Amino acid sequence: MNGGLGLANSGSAGTYETGWDATDWNTYVATGAGAASTWDTNLNCQATDVTWTSAAGSQENLPINCVDWYEAYALCIWDGGFLPSEAEWEYVAAGGSQQLEYPWGSMDPGTTNQYAIYSGYYTANPTNIAPVGTATLGAGYWGQLDMAGEVFEWNLDGYATYVDPCTNCANLTTTLPRVLPGGYSFAPASSLLPTYR
Repeated sequence: MNGGLGLANSGSAGTYETGWDATDWNTYVATGAGAASTWDTNLNCQATDVTWTSAAGSQENLPINCVDWYEAYALCIWDGGFLPSEAEWEYVAAGGSQQLEYPWGSMDPGTTNQYAIYSGYYTANPTNIAPVGTATLGAGYWGQLDMAGEVFEWNLDGYATYVDPCTNCANLTTTLPRVLPGGYSFAPASSLLPTYR
């Protein structure tokens, strides 16, 4: 895309996505000696609803929370993937040209956790966070689960006013807070909409 330069930076005309900025970002991700301890501390950021445990146990099927943007971006790159731009994420959540009201369609999400985990309706464990794939009726147009509710999902973009037109672009301004769509386990139904940011 863009002649191999990556996404165009809508926050700075004529520039493009750089990928991982080792000079400025390596300090945000622990590596080397002591990294495991640092990661363990960082991933235990909340006393009541943290899903990370340093030893394998009963929470292995829960989505991970307490991951910051840099950690999520680094993991995606390490795994051969990428963080989606806000436009890419919203396209998938809305079913592309289907323009679905929710990732699964127009059915109200209800209170039984069939479509999404939200508004505190899931109470089967102390975290109020369900195992990945619990809301089976919430499958999106291409079969993807858990795009709405449960835990917020990081996007590549900084939170800024939409640029129109924005073809193959993202706002890559690093001083902006990053976009977190999808809602979370205690968020209201309005956070489940693909356009929620």
